[in-house]
Amino acid sequence: ITQAVVGEEEPLFSNLDLFLFSLIVGLVIYWFMSRKKPEPIPEFKKIDTPAPAARETSFIEKMKKTGKNIIVFYGSQTGTAEEFANRLSKDAQRYGMKGMAADPEEYDMGELSRLSEIKNSLAIFCMATYGEGDPTDNAQDFYDWLQENDDDMSGLNYTVFALGNKTYEHYNAMGKYVDKRLEDLGAKRIFDLGLGDDDGNLEEDFVSWREQFWPAVCEHFGVEASGDELSIRQYELKEHTDINMNKVYTGEIGRLKSFEVQKPPFDSKNPFLAPVTVNRKLNKAGDRHLMHLELDITGSKIRYESGDHVAVFPTNDSVLVNKLGQILGVDLDKVISLNNLDEESNKKHPFPCPTTYRTALTHYLDITHPPRTNVLYELAQYASDPKDQENMRKMASSSPEGKALYQSWVLDASRNILAILEDMPSLRPPVDHLCELLPRLQARYYSIASSSKVHPNSIHICAVVVEYKTKTGRTNKGVATNWLKNKLVTDNGHKSTVPMYIRKSQFRLPFKATNPVIMIGPGTGIAPFVGFIQERGWLKQQGKEVGETVMYFGCRHKNEDYIYQEELEEAEKNAVLPQLHVAFSRDQDQKVYVQHLLKKNKENIWKLIHNDNAHIYVCGDARNMAKDVQSAFHDIAEELGGMTRTQATDYVKKLMTKGRYSQDVWS
Repeated sequence: ITQAVVGEEEPLFSNLDLFLFSLIVGLVIYWFMSRKKPEPIPEFKKIDTPAPAARETSFIEKMKKTGKNIIVFYGSQTGTAEEFANRLSKDAQRYGMKGMAADPEEYDMGELSRLSEIKNSLAIFCMATYGEGDPTDNAQDFYDWLQENDDDMSGLNYTVFALGNKTYEHYNAMGKYVDKRLEDLGAKRIFDLGLGDDDGNLEEDFVSWREQFWPAVCEHFGVEASGDELSIRQYELKEHTDINMNKVYTGEIGRLKSFEVQKPPFDSKNPFLAPVTVNRKLNKAGDRHLMHLELDITGSKIRYESGDHVAVFPTNDSVLVNKLGQILGVDLDKVISLNNLDEESNKKHPFPCPTTYRTALTHYLDITHPPRTNVLYELAQYASDPKDQENMRKMASSSPEGKALYQSWVLDASRNILAILEDMPSLRPPVDHLCELLPRLQARYYSIASSSKVHPNSIHICAVVVEYKTKTGRTNKGVATNWLKNKLVTDNGHKSTVPMYIRKSQFRLPFKATNPVIMIGPGTGIAPFVGFIQERGWLKQQGKEVGETVMYFGCRHKNEDYIYQEELEEAEKNAVLPQLHVAFSRDQDQKVYVQHLLKKNKENIWKLIHNDNAHIYVCGDARNMAKDVQSAFHDIAEELGGMTRTQATDYVKKLMTKGRYSQDVWS
């Protein structure tokens, strides 16, 4: 038997080997074939929809192609910096130069060092600071790039105008950083950094800076102003008489029909239409209207964290829109497009076109803020009374009397464009030029008043309706809050919806649940803390060990505007909120605010901060409350930490840099 087996010849390949061999050969052949590009399958395109052109990300090539020598980059969150950038790029024409405004997010900013390839070139940066000294969303990548790169910028001529607000801790941080960083990289500053303060008069700061900036540029490049101060139109009007209404924008922010066919992901260019499921008044009495709304985000794939902001896109009051149409004698339902005269511009239209005047004035344009001086300047030509013309031009000048007139007649009197037209009967501009000049209506941000752990499919908003009498006896209403107030859960059998998206924030509960938290949020500043308390309660239910949770809330009267009283007292009862301190400012002779209660409990506060690693959160008014609270912490550190005032201030600053003192404030 042994013999026979030995004598039998073994086959060279076993079946398994053959199988593996064929598999390998097959894979090799497949790999070779797949490397060859497959034959293109002919596509049948509809004639009327050309493929979108690849976006030009090289601003250098674009400038060369269009003969531009000045580029104005803007870091803008609410549209003002973009507006200023457009004004500066338009200015260039008056000095025989050519400018373009540019969003740094759309271009390769690594090309800055190549700007010297263009003769007499200059980069202007209009940079706003957002939140706690942060860059705006569209300038985040540029900011990161500046921090990470050490390119030689020696051929770059530049200047910076910064937009900020003095009530904030990090006043104009972004503009100051860009100005300093470019200098460090060897670039040449042509004109001093301009600092705009929105707490004062941002428009005046900009106009004064601009008045000195252009002469300096002319001197640097040896050019003379053409003296041509005429109004230069940027867009031309096209009226559509015979158009398919399916091609007309009806309020969408980005894609046509995006409100009818919703596709994730949802963001600032593609908001989600969230149905309103709750809209209730929070205060029991008093002359204000505080409200709580709940937006349903089921099926949207939207995720949020406690402390994030929800952005909503409001619409203007139809009464104002109709009055504007009436006073200008316009058919508001006429379908129009405003097309950029500069065909190379990335910005083809000032707002989505084609659309109607009614849609533009309702959804796309800001008709409630007092107009900036450039709008008055450009509209002056349409006033038939020479006195009105003169006053409008004067208000746009940098003369002391002109500035004073603009301050008193426009700003202090809170005159919007309708009020100006009503009070200047000789001024009747063409509606298309007015639409070209008015700024875009911006999204409004609210701190989310819920926790996604407890409400994964719902986002809660807490806000106070803005309404006030002006010096001219008119009633001005806040655009977004009045629009939200009217978002009834069912409106004539239809669900009310709110176009929204989420903006991530740095305002976060501590990573370690055992860290104590001290929350200070009077009035609607309580919003994010409603979410924080829900989340701490949820963690407790999960059996997690949760640190001390402390709330300092303030309102006017206990029986009027003690909002979320039931929720707070319930959390206190369940030991989710072991410490609840409420200041009722007007329930006694002397006013009592949250900072007074902080000082009253200074020993406990100091122990939590100094020994127990507590995190401090402040939300609400930046102008007074946030400052007063911060100085209360300075007092406590000075007194109980045995520090000098300077040491106490540094101590609190250090808490901020470590992320243990966070603010979500507005002015």
